[in-house]
Amino acid sequence: MRFSEIIEHEAPIETWFGVGGCAHTLARPRTVEQLVDVLHAHAGQRVRVLGEGANLLVHDGGVDGLVLSLERLNSVEYHGYDVSVSPERPRHVVATVGAGAKLPKLIVETVRLGLEGLEVLGGIPASVGGAIAMNAGGAFGEIADVIESVEAISMTGSRLNIPHDEISFGYRHSGLSHLIITSVDLHLTHLPEHKQAGVRQRLKDVMAYKKNSQPMADRSAGCVFRNPTISGVRTSAGLLIDRAGCMGLSVGGATVSDRHANFIVVERGATAEDVIALMRLVRERVRASHDVTLQPEVVLWARDGVALLDEEQATV
Repeated sequence: MRFSEIIEHEAPIETWFGVGGCAHTLARPRTVEQLVDVLHAHAGQRVRVLGEGANLLVHDGGVDGLVLSLERLNSVEYHGYDVSVSPERPRHVVATVGAGAKLPKLIVETVRLGLEGLEVLGGIPASVGGAIAMNAGGAFGEIADVIESVEAISMTGSRLNIPHDEISFGYRHSGLSHLIITSVDLHLTHLPEHKQAGVRQRLKDVMAYKKNSQPMADRSAGCVFRNPTISGVRTSAGLLIDRAGCMGLSVGGATVSDRHANFIVVERGATAEDVIALMRLVRERVRASHDVTLQPEVVLWARDGVALLDEEQATV
C-alpha cells in the first residue's frame, strides 16, 4: 500500500467551530486493514481519532502525532430487515455501521425504513464512532441504549469485539477512549406500517425541541461543559452559566450563546484561543458564583505540553 494515497502532512482539521490548527500527520484509511498498517507504521506516536469534529476544539498551534479520520469506514448493513415486507408485529433488526458513518444521515435513513431506536438522537451532529466514544445523547436517550456490541482495535492493531455488557457506559462516557472504534452493531426495531408514523413524529418532535432551545444554525460545537453532579443531583451546566451572568459574554470572536448558555458560538475570524479564553472566563465566574468547577464536554486537542484550561493539559 502506498501511504501517500491516504496520508497528508500539516493538514487542516475540520471542526464545527471552524477554528484551530493543523494535524502533523492525518490519515484517512479506506479499510480496517489499512488502519492497522498505518498504526504499525506510526508505532510509538501519539494517536488521536477524528470523528465529525462536532464536539472538538483544536488549539491554534495544531497537534503533533497521528490523527486518524475514519470517514471512509462508513458502510451500513441491515440484518433481519426485508424492504419488501412490513411486519405484522415489531421485529428485531441489527444494523452494522462503520464508525465513520454520519449519525444524522443514519437516523434519517432508519426512520425512513420504519426502524425504531435512533430517532431520540435527532439533532446530534456526530460520526457513529464519535457518538459511541462519548455515549452521545440528551434529554430523550443515549446511543448506549441501542448498542449490542462494538468492534474496535487497540493502538497496537489488535482487533476486539466488545459486547454491550462489557462496556462502561455512563454520562458522556464509554470507557473506550484507549481503543479505536471501527464499527458497531445496533439493535433496532422494524415497526408494522401502522406504527411507523409514530417514530417519524418523534424525530420531528426531537428536532423541533433542539431548534427551539439550541443555536443550531450558528458555528458551535454543542454543549461546552458537562452537566455537573451537585449533592447527588445532575444539574444543568447551562443553568449555572446563565445564573452566573455569562450569557452574551464574549472574548474576541467567541460568544456565549443568548439561546443556550452552554453553547459558545464563533464568528468568522475567531481563533481557538478566543474560545479557550472564554471557557476559562465562564468557569471562573461559575466557580465564583456556585462553587462548582465545570468540566469540558467539548474535546480539547493541543500539542503535548500545551496548557488549555488552568492546570489541565491536552489529554484527549
